[in-house]
Amino acid sequence: MTQQFDSLYYPYASRRNAVYSRKGMVATSQPLAAEAGIEMLRKGGNAVDAAIATAAALTVVEPTSNGIGSDAFAIVWIDGNIHGLNASGYAPQHMSIDSLNEAGYEEMPTFGKIPVTVPGTPAAWAELSEKFGKLPFEELFVPAIRYAEEGFPLSPTLAFHWQSAYRKFKEILTDSIFDHWFETFAPDGKAPQAGDLWKSPGHAKALREIAKTKAQSFYTGDLADEIDAFFKKHDGYLTKDDLANYQPQWVNPIKVNYRGYDVWEIPPNGQGIIALMALNILNGYTFHEKESVDTYHKQIEAVKLAFADGLEYITDQTKMDVSVEELLSQDYADKRRELIGDEAVDPSPGEPQRGGTVYLSTADGDGNMVSFIQSNYMGFGSGIVIPGTGIAMQNRGHTFSLDPNHVNALKPGKQTYHTIIPGFLSKDGEAVGPFGVMGGFMQPQGHVQVMMNTIDFALNPQASLDAPRWQWMKEKVVHVDPSFPEHIAQALQRKGHNVKRSLYHSEFGRGQIIWRDPDTGVLCGGTEPRTDGHIAVL
Repeated sequence: MTQQFDSLYYPYASRRNAVYSRKGMVATSQPLAAEAGIEMLRKGGNAVDAAIATAAALTVVEPTSNGIGSDAFAIVWIDGNIHGLNASGYAPQHMSIDSLNEAGYEEMPTFGKIPVTVPGTPAAWAELSEKFGKLPFEELFVPAIRYAEEGFPLSPTLAFHWQSAYRKFKEILTDSIFDHWFETFAPDGKAPQAGDLWKSPGHAKALREIAKTKAQSFYTGDLADEIDAFFKKHDGYLTKDDLANYQPQWVNPIKVNYRGYDVWEIPPNGQGIIALMALNILNGYTFHEKESVDTYHKQIEAVKLAFADGLEYITDQTKMDVSVEELLSQDYADKRRELIGDEAVDPSPGEPQRGGTVYLSTADGDGNMVSFIQSNYMGFGSGIVIPGTGIAMQNRGHTFSLDPNHVNALKPGKQTYHTIIPGFLSKDGEAVGPFGVMGGFMQPQGHVQVMMNTIDFALNPQASLDAPRWQWMKEKVVHVDPSFPEHIAQALQRKGHNVKRSLYHSEFGRGQIIWRDPDTGVLCGGTEPRTDGHIAVL
């Protein structure tokens, strides 16, 4: 697989070359976290052990995007089989549309106690280790605990996002419920800068508890008691019973075949199906040139149509009234493709038959591979930190609707529409490898662009990530990154797209890719130039 890609790279981007290895590889957005994963491979662990260690370390070394109180999803290729894990949480049992309406809420707030659902990440770590890991669970947390206790120097992109969040939070998070966020992440009354050392003893304490109890402390033990006490004190909804009743779900990944390759995603409540619907539409075209207005126009229009359906139908899969099979059917893709013409249009959902994030990729020398993603949502999440623990709570409930007629309407015990999505690629029953592009609603759009860069245009992993990106925002509005070709931006404008050039690369997601050559076992990796990305190898 690695040999069929050319060596093209984009000179305005990272100027990195793709990285090759044979015995193991970890690709993620923060160098220290990648090294934590490789440390596990050196100790005889497998790709799953490396993924858990990397993920645990990321809660310390990239808290701007994730934390112990995050949700997570994983796709695991092991011993020739593919597995999916949905570790997104549920709405608390005592939280409902009526209860929030009575409290004066007309829509879900972004920050605070209300949008916090049951975090799934610690349970994901334990579940993955129990089912597929080789090393003792406690061993996987040694690097993360070390970083939290001894401190680590901030990398540049991390510092930028940390300071941006601090400035925002200082203005809007003025209630005392947020005091512990500032105590934890701005201990000297300011955000740390690049090169500054930051440590979190409480974070180390929580990770040690999770490690020694296989995450049970978080759901039924001492950490659960501390979470429960905090929400009781502040009249919140999350309780120890909600935590105790939580269990991540093993699911069958869903796929479409795109030009001979199987592209895999986690089924709803995740939005990965949007990427698959868009690829299904694009499968009906032939693309001869990447940097062409026709290519970009059709990509954007397909993504718009897929998103219109996704936002209309995706929620907790048990509550959906349209089947995944119908949304991914070829007949439905053909109908949606007919709507794409030469001009940009406002997207609307079709009528099928009814029925802030971190990403990492790991691979070991035995062919096992993991695509793993965990996130608070919107950077630091809800702004809630459990005192003395470093546990930053996600705000995933923000995507719930308080309209009782909406498919994603809030209900007790329901999973909400989820933005974080791991991806995986295979061909003829053999693993090609894990990929992902984090970043809210950019994620399925990034998956489509990276897949087309790989399959249609034969770019190696690094070149696929370096390439210019766009993001559809709403209606006919499309943002393009600073490196996007100006002549194509102008041509898209003439087709009716409302093109806006962003000043920031960070708006367009942060991806990682590892491909494996099935004949030689050689691994080829790429890491995101838009962040402090790093590939660690054996």
